[in-house]
Amino acid sequence: MEAWIGLMSGTSMDGIDAVLVSFNGQHSRIISSHTEPYPDSVRHRLLSASQNQAAPDELGELDTLTGSLFAQAAAEVIRKGEISPSSVRAIGSHGQTIRHQPSGASPFTIQIGNPALISEATGITTVADFRRRDMASGGQGAPLVPAFHKAFFRSDSEDRCLLNLGGIANITWLPADPELPVVGFDTGPANALMDAWCLDQTGLPFDSEGHWAKEGNVDNDLLNDMLSDAYFLRKPPKSTGKERFNLDWVKTLANRHPDTRAEDIQRTLLQLTVASVANQLPKQSGFRLYVCGGGARNPVLMEELGKALPDTRLTLTSELGLDPQLVEPVAFAWLAKRALEGQPGNLPDVTGAAGPRILGAIYPA
Repeated sequence: MEAWIGLMSGTSMDGIDAVLVSFNGQHSRIISSHTEPYPDSVRHRLLSASQNQAAPDELGELDTLTGSLFAQAAAEVIRKGEISPSSVRAIGSHGQTIRHQPSGASPFTIQIGNPALISEATGITTVADFRRRDMASGGQGAPLVPAFHKAFFRSDSEDRCLLNLGGIANITWLPADPELPVVGFDTGPANALMDAWCLDQTGLPFDSEGHWAKEGNVDNDLLNDMLSDAYFLRKPPKSTGKERFNLDWVKTLANRHPDTRAEDIQRTLLQLTVASVANQLPKQSGFRLYVCGGGARNPVLMEELGKALPDTRLTLTSELGLDPQLVEPVAFAWLAKRALEGQPGNLPDVTGAAGPRILGAIYPA
């Protein structure tokens, strides 16, 4: 059996999701999974670095620290899978995004988590740095997971849409008609702003199951203020991150509404995720929306999505055979496989790249 490892840490910066998976055509089989949480001290440093508050020495140290944690996650998922490391063909490591600026005169993206260290520590070929080749060819470098969605989840009998509710929300539109293009883009914030506001106001890293948001009420004036951000009106290809949607963004808007309680702001941020997704979904009925990512575990968020989309069949990717928490790490295991096979990993229609490109830099065992 040939196995692959996918390592993913998203914009929520809460830890590293690792998966050990085998592929058979357009089917995947999960062998084991593991989440390696970031120590609080590392998470706080990563959050500061993502807001341009890190000198070169700090970034270098974080690159090594996170690389070691990624290697630990890989070792643990192998242990749980009860297989020999020699059975693992390669590791696909997304790394930890520190900054993603796909627009402007000199577009760039920075993911840390030293892949050379991962390869050295595990003895397994590691593929990393997936985004920059797409950007070098004029693309956004994100989202990259739609290529995986297309390969594994497209149906010829129903239109489907995949919604990933991570720190940032992104959608992949999979039309049943194979002649129609796949469309994918970041819709805006999902958990990132709710997590940031919750940490700032309560000291807790996230609002567990949306309990705090449920105590509040939507401030419609504040919500409309938030939705006036130009990003939501921009046409794809587009991608975003904490560079735009961060705690300072929330506080700037909240200051215009001084009578809004903290819990009402949290509830409004949840509704912002719902509204920005609903507003940007394809304007047609009869498709099924499959949800994945950490936001799928927030019952308040899922309930409000259902209310906002009464004519849409809403479910989880588990109905497609893949745990909502594992879609992204499996996708990066698959992207590593594509790289080693010399096959492209991007969708130019999604990212805006000049054409299909082989993604990732390879660090041999």
